[in-house]
Amino acid sequence: MNFRFAILCCLLLGLTSCSSKRPEDLGIMDNSTLKPCPDTPNCVSTFSKKEGSAIAPISTKGTRDEVMAKIKKVLSEMPRTKIVSEKPNYVHVEFTSALFRFVDDVEFLLDEKNNTLHFRSASRVGHSDLGANRKRMEEFRIRFYQA
Repeated sequence: MNFRFAILCCLLLGLTSCSSKRPEDLGIMDNSTLKPCPDTPNCVSTFSKKEGSAIAPISTKGTRDEVMAKIKKVLSEMPRTKIVSEKPNYVHVEFTSALFRFVDDVEFLLDEKNNTLHFRSASRVGHSDLGANRKRMEEFRIRFYQA
């Protein structure tokens, strides 16, 4: 009985991940910010002030082109990533989990004036991500500084 229940749960999780659609409301808002995180614990953002979803931005050096090239280089070295769209100071990436194929949307916004890289990482489905978005962005931060 427990084995069948486990199989059923896996199938339902798989179907849920397949049914998630790319959000249409992502991108640069008001020429300077990203979409706010929802009230669920499955999103982190450098623009958030809420405990649990707030995360520090990344300090940058170099020209816009150098920083954007560095972002893309780091992303190319991370597994299961796909760049969805990009602008001169913005990148939207999809990260797909290995097991259940859940998709998380990650956005990067470069503030050239303040040499700061802002980002938002959010799960498309579910309530909690068990810290996956924060962990990914901290890994990105380390890789970015090492690159």
